[in-house]
Amino acid sequence: MGEFVEFTELATQVMARCETLGTISQDPTCLDRRYLTDQHKLANQLASGWMIEAGMTTWQDAVGNIWGRYTSSVPNAPRLILGSHLDTVPNGGKYDGMLGVVAAISLVAMFDGTQTKLPFHIDIVGFCDEEGTRFGTTLLGSRALTGKWQEQWRHLKDENGVSLEQAMANFGLNFDAVNSAAISRTDILGYIELHIEQGPVLEQENLPVGVVSAIAGAKRFNFTVEGMAGHAGTVPMSMRRDALCASAEMLLAVESISLQRPGVVATVGKIENAPNGVNVISGRTRFSLDIRSEDDSLRDSVLAEILQKFDDIAQSRQVTLTREQTHSAPAVHCDSQLKDALVRGVEESGIAPRILASGAGHDAMAIADICPVAMLFTRCKGGISHHPAESITSEDVAASLSVLYRTIGKLKHA
Repeated sequence: MGEFVEFTELATQVMARCETLGTISQDPTCLDRRYLTDQHKLANQLASGWMIEAGMTTWQDAVGNIWGRYTSSVPNAPRLILGSHLDTVPNGGKYDGMLGVVAAISLVAMFDGTQTKLPFHIDIVGFCDEEGTRFGTTLLGSRALTGKWQEQWRHLKDENGVSLEQAMANFGLNFDAVNSAAISRTDILGYIELHIEQGPVLEQENLPVGVVSAIAGAKRFNFTVEGMAGHAGTVPMSMRRDALCASAEMLLAVESISLQRPGVVATVGKIENAPNGVNVISGRTRFSLDIRSEDDSLRDSVLAEILQKFDDIAQSRQVTLTREQTHSAPAVHCDSQLKDALVRGVEESGIAPRILASGAGHDAMAIADICPVAMLFTRCKGGISHHPAESITSEDVAASLSVLYRTIGKLKHA
């Protein structure tokens, strides 16, 4: 792509650095880098070295996020924060999270190389725990910045029984000092996160990048359907209270209702059946529901429709239905000014602007509590993420760098 020729070399550097980070894993058979491990420390050291090469000063905060600052020459300058996360899921890919940190560093290196002066500091953050894989609670690194760190997290334990408090001590951090990681909201221009799309839309529309409108809010539930177990050969069909058949009808209702309501996605991803015997009528079934939308009121109205249908099915099939809500997060809407600056950056890069919502959660969700946020998506092959098959192209990285460069230029003259 000739129009991004000035970013081609930087894009090659970004791809190579993502490859290097992709070798730092606690599991020799796949990429698996979790919070407060030796591999977390190595990734921070690597990112810090690249930041220093780019002309930045660096530090690690009290929760384990790695930071770099490209200092403004203006006294009392505000800060523009760029970044994403450096942790991965087990058997993860090389670009989810890492791209947003590494690309931001290469962009700052470009500013430093041309001695570009900005009226604001550029702060790059490599968040330490977006995925929540080790302790089961997501966004620990970014939530520490917002002052939303919770005392009860002290006792969270990993699969080996190591508590969060102990893991922090082993890493050289102090759980009781985490509040010092919180940052002032008075001097932040905003937070911009570059991330792979994790979906197929950009690839389908043959676009290298897209601008995020909002991060979907999600609710999750576990449902239990109780029927009556019985012998598969002796109970007549008309007399059965089959929990699995009732659940199957409910699952299809989730799909059919959601298909009729654009802007909402709903998923049943987990199901358990008992007694689960080949010759036994199902007596109890449990299943999950995950429902998301960038419009909370739309999501909740569709959820109400689904729940009503569930109740109707339970009544007609003479089974009992109970539910437990396990998660609730509101949608986060991107800041209109930052979003517009990204759109103009896309247009000036010669790309048709495409605005789309993010169905996945990101550090930007947490950071939205303290400052305006915006996100830029980079196309990824097949929309695949959280998997070794994660794949992006150097050309699309160059396009992403071009958009960010021009966006920062817009903010510089705002």
